[in-house]
Amino acid sequence: MEEYDIERLRDDLIDYYGTASMIYCVAMADLVRVQSASDSELIEIAINNGYNLEDYKVSYERKL
Repeated sequence: MEEYDIERLRDDLIDYYGTASMIYCVAMADLVRVQSASDSELIEIAINNGYNLEDYKVSYERKL
């Protein structure tokens, strides 16, 4: 299973919906949903909004 930087993803989605909520009141409900979403729900929201999850993958590099 892939690991993602969920907090960075959540922050980016909060920024996205926070900006939209200034223009569209409907986005406020989405903003609240992002703030309380589980990790899997957050990933689903991101995918539905066209986010590239590759940008949020956590990589573990071994240093020798």
